[in-house]
Amino acid sequence: MRRHRYAKIVATVGPATNTPEMLKALFLAGVDTFRLNFSHGVQADHAKVHASIRALEKEVGRPIGILQDLQGPKIRVGTVRDGRLDLTSGERVRFVLEGSEGGKDAIPLHHPEIFAAVVPGQDLLIDDGRVRVRVVGVEAAVIEAEVITAGVISNRKGVNLPGTLLDLSPLTEKDRADLAFGLELGVDWVALSFVQKPSDVIEARGLIGDKAGIMTKVEKPQALDRIEDIIRLSDAVMVARGDLGVEIPHEDVPARQKELIRACRLAVKPVIVATQMLDSMVNAPAPTRAEASDVATAIYDGADAVMLSAESATGRYPVEAVSMMDRIIRSVEGHKLYHSIIAALEPGEEETPPHAVATATATLAEAIHATAIVAYTESGTTAARVARKRPAVPILALTPNVDTSRRLSLLWGAHSVRTDDVDSYEEMTAKACHHAQEEGFAKPNDIVVTAAGIPFHTTGNTNNIRLIQI
Repeated sequence: MRRHRYAKIVATVGPATNTPEMLKALFLAGVDTFRLNFSHGVQADHAKVHASIRALEKEVGRPIGILQDLQGPKIRVGTVRDGRLDLTSGERVRFVLEGSEGGKDAIPLHHPEIFAAVVPGQDLLIDDGRVRVRVVGVEAAVIEAEVITAGVISNRKGVNLPGTLLDLSPLTEKDRADLAFGLELGVDWVALSFVQKPSDVIEARGLIGDKAGIMTKVEKPQALDRIEDIIRLSDAVMVARGDLGVEIPHEDVPARQKELIRACRLAVKPVIVATQMLDSMVNAPAPTRAEASDVATAIYDGADAVMLSAESATGRYPVEAVSMMDRIIRSVEGHKLYHSIIAALEPGEEETPPHAVATATATLAEAIHATAIVAYTESGTTAARVARKRPAVPILALTPNVDTSRRLSLLWGAHSVRTDDVDSYEEMTAKACHHAQEEGFAKPNDIVVTAAGIPFHTTGNTNNIRLIQI
């Protein structure tokens, strides 16, 4: 079950794909990590999907990652009179903290943190920016605004506030209940929605500990202001271009994507690019040329993974979407300019011995045309340090930790295998030879390069390189 590509594929599970048969079809088509979107569905349904994925994992004999994506504090208007309000440019509207079924003079907005934070001159974007209003006055329970972009407001539409820092926890009561449920199930990753500041990640860490990896979704401009600290506190990052593209100008999103991928690579944290990557395949059997280029750009940028949302959750062609994404990735990675572009984007070196050893491992493996790099890793850090270099040599990550092996299904270039721990050089050599051959990375007389931490059974101490001839 070896994937012949470096970048990974994340697919969202939904009504179109939540059966054991469809999950298997998606995995065989190329999915490495499955996303459970807790903004939709009920806990019992997610539990069934989780159980089906773990059964599939056992059947295919390969680790499969499971990502729990929490809904987060989504801000919405309440119900409006007759279910819709037609707004025209230049007219005045009022948002009120109390009440329901309001008209243009009393649109319900039951979020006191907004009334406490907004000031005249700031914008509110409604329904993913289809309607834009500008605040002209604020009282304790009333916001007066002028319509800048005309449109329709209907019941429960989302509200975005670019440039406004809200006093909100990233974890609602629903999120906390869902999080406890997901950790009990044994999810591998927890994605935090609408993170604004480093303390949001710290708050989540207090609840999650080391039971799962924390993936921060970057979708608020406020997060970009403190992004280095947020990345440092996270275990992985998702470039969530949907909400981010609502709150910052569309033309700024591509550059921000490149910046975030580079920053995550520098920090040795996996990064996913998400949202509308093959969106037309929700209803069509093939993507647009622009969508294919969008996926390719993320791969050329060096992203660890790319993600499907509605394409695999509710679309008519979920398996075809995964297959198409797999084909695009393999085509890009097989292009003659791919490795030179990736090398040119290298973010520089961290001046620590473990990073230097990992970089030397990757460089040496390329120089001698090794068939694989075998990374012994307890926590996944050694494999991640090697992957940071983006070598033109596959990474065989050996770990005794089943949780680590599943999380590595998100890491660029890593083929993870759970194996018993090693206690000596001789055992390390034997296992490296055995797994390199068994997993199809090497044959007799081939050379592999190993990276490990000595003494064994320690984490984060990459300090040893060894060449082994099979």
